[in-house]
Amino acid sequence: MNLKKIAERYRSELLERVIPFWLEKSPDMEYGGYFSCLDRDGSVYDTDKFIWLQGREIWMFAMLYNQLEQRQEWLDMAVHGAEFLKKHGYDGNYDFYFSLDRTGKPLVHPYNIFSNTFSCMAFAQLAKATGNCEYADIARKTFRRILERRQNPKGQWEKTVSGTRALKGFALPMIICNMALEIEDIMDDKTILDITIKECLEEILDVFYKPELGCMLENVCALDGAVADCFEGREINPGHNLEALWFMMNLGVRLNDGKLIEKCVEISLDVIERGWDKEYGGIFYFMDSMGKPMQKLEWDQKLWWVHLESAIAMIKGYKLTGNVKCLDWFEKLDSYMWSNFRDDEYPEWYGYLNRRGEVLLPLKGGKWKGCFHVPRGLYQIYTILKSFGSDKQEA
Repeated sequence: MNLKKIAERYRSELLERVIPFWLEKSPDMEYGGYFSCLDRDGSVYDTDKFIWLQGREIWMFAMLYNQLEQRQEWLDMAVHGAEFLKKHGYDGNYDFYFSLDRTGKPLVHPYNIFSNTFSCMAFAQLAKATGNCEYADIARKTFRRILERRQNPKGQWEKTVSGTRALKGFALPMIICNMALEIEDIMDDKTILDITIKECLEEILDVFYKPELGCMLENVCALDGAVADCFEGREINPGHNLEALWFMMNLGVRLNDGKLIEKCVEISLDVIERGWDKEYGGIFYFMDSMGKPMQKLEWDQKLWWVHLESAIAMIKGYKLTGNVKCLDWFEKLDSYMWSNFRDDEYPEWYGYLNRRGEVLLPLKGGKWKGCFHVPRGLYQIYTILKSFGSDKQEA
């Protein structure tokens, strides 16, 4: 593989097709914020605004401004979303709603803590870009609120009956691992971050990770971390696993912990081997750890974010350890993604394929897909590939 040539392919896709698509199609110039429900050609098919996608898009443009190039249009785009989110996005206790109508009126209560996590990341990243103290203050207060809700994320909106089958989810400690690094620069008290990082790493690797399965489960028993023999308790999401593993590789770099990095790479190779569809290629969306029938009918779909996050994990693992198995898997993922998810006629990538790799939905954005995984994945992979140097080529 000519890594320099591949890096340029990712850079070109990011800057010439994907970012211009969102710059042109997503801003709501009348009411503020962004449209995320965009059809294949970028036309708006629904005007509701989902807070976690608003936060992700703010973060995306602020991050590119901070780390890639200080383009004024990127900063303006981030501020455009942040001002809408600041005005309409949260209640009086820094809990962010799940969704708003186009004008900013709340539609769904703040039951989903991930509205908080991505809003926190958005305001933290934008605070770095602008030096705006108000943005930094919102990020810090939202972070503290996340920690308050951590043990009972849904709070009054929890629909399960307490005391019968108490489960806790993998997604929150996974996101906090990444969020902690995002907000580190604006935190006055770094001690709380160090404690939070340590707790989340221990929870992921000692509770959710099951060595006998070679992966993390999506849900475990809240009381003791045991495997729950039910649909939710047996569920594996390979994409979540691999996304978390590259987050933890980054923490390994921050902590100068080579053993943590090696362990993450070892687990990531087990996960992708399990998750890869040997018949049609690509990675399954959900799997049952005991091979039993899946409850979720979308289990065998091939999703954009799963493959991009897996590709990041593989090329990062190769960069940090030199393990050529990671490079082999990256090459396989690179081929699959560009052959199946990329739309040759219109910008941005498809999000949803069936098991055979055929386009299931032609949309470019919706309730779950926004300006995040595709541009972040392209940026991450480009940055890692270019770091190998112009003389670094792998056969």
